[in-house]
Amino acid sequence: MRRRLTIAIVAVAAATLALFALPLAVVLRDGYRDQELLRLQRDTVAAARLIDLGTTAADPVELPGGPDRIAVYDAAGRRVAGRSDAGPPRADRLVVDATRRQRPTTRIRPGALVAAVPLLTGERVTGAIRAQRSDAIVAQRSHRAWLALAAAAGGVLLLAALAAVLLGRRLARPLERVAVAARSLGDGDFSVRAPRGAIREVDAVADALDLASTRLEELIARERAFSADASHQLRTPLAALRLELEALQLTATHPAELERALIEVDRLQQTIETLLAVARDRPHPTATCELVALLTEAERRWRGPLADDARHLTLSVPGTHVAVQAADRVIREILDVLLDNAARHGQGLVSIILRTIDDHWAEIAVTDQGPGFTIDQDTAFTRRSTSTDGHGIGLALARSLAHAEGGRLTITNTGPAPRIALTLSRSSPNPPAPA
Repeated sequence: MRRRLTIAIVAVAAATLALFALPLAVVLRDGYRDQELLRLQRDTVAAARLIDLGTTAADPVELPGGPDRIAVYDAAGRRVAGRSDAGPPRADRLVVDATRRQRPTTRIRPGALVAAVPLLTGERVTGAIRAQRSDAIVAQRSHRAWLALAAAAGGVLLLAALAAVLLGRRLARPLERVAVAARSLGDGDFSVRAPRGAIREVDAVADALDLASTRLEELIARERAFSADASHQLRTPLAALRLELEALQLTATHPAELERALIEVDRLQQTIETLLAVARDRPHPTATCELVALLTEAERRWRGPLADDARHLTLSVPGTHVAVQAADRVIREILDVLLDNAARHGQGLVSIILRTIDDHWAEIAVTDQGPGFTIDQDTAFTRRSTSTDGHGIGLALARSLAHAEGGRLTITNTGPAPRIALTLSRSSPNPPAPA
């Protein structure tokens, strides 16, 4: 904003100076030229008093000295005195006009100023004197004036630029302070209050930011209270359900599905703990997770359920450890969602593939051999009711968890043999944004 404001003010000042300085320069040049014409006319009139055309051929006309080139013409328009460069052999229009009107006349010619004054003997016009002077003096005076104008214009532009910089700082500093407060609010500090800058519009933004901070703090407090209450209400029936199942397990004729039910109860309890922890906790950018071990454990957990449906699960990992900046319980929950999605809606072989994209990013891909998604990627990640035909809230929840850990969850292939990829930041400082 500072740079744009400075450029705008300097541009306006430059345009204003151009609108005033250029006409003023022309006026100054014309004024100097008119002054020099008047001076030439005055000198020519003074020279005319010294010239007498009544002399004889033996006594030629004597011309006064000076820097001007002077020529004398008789009443018939013939040049009777003066050099050839002082005037044409026959009287030109300027001389004719001065003789006919009986008053001095002036003209401006390229590189010269010319004046003609009638010669009077008694009350009769006997000829005219023509004087020519270079306009170099006019050019010199005009150039000096233009240089002075340019210097003044440069000074004004410098002052305008300085004023623009000071004004830009005054206007930008309150906005920068509000931006700092907004970043703190984004980091979860709801106690921050935006400073005021004595600028009505900026103060209005600060008031809105403070109001949003207060409302967000109240909303987060209610959400955390709800999470705590939900945690308490969910744990109690889960514990009771586990006791009932374990009691059935002690009987001699317990059904075979009992072991699987206990596994599902454990998974449900772990899911609840993970979601509540993510909802309560602030992001921990220093948390790391070793993916090879985590994927191996996930493959071991899901191999049995998939084998019950006559389906196979394969795992492909690199030979080295791959650590990412994410919480292991969150990544485990995302993997469970993806594998459950492949088990419920996919077909055939299910594969988990881990690869490193570069020094900054790693990717976990889950694929199967099913027909793929019948909807586009944006719709697949849209949270909707689980009673509808589709994937419910699982993929939407998984993507939200991935974003919370600084990663991305995308469907790289929606057609046959669908592929869902989870991209995570590896444990390296300042990773770039994922492409």
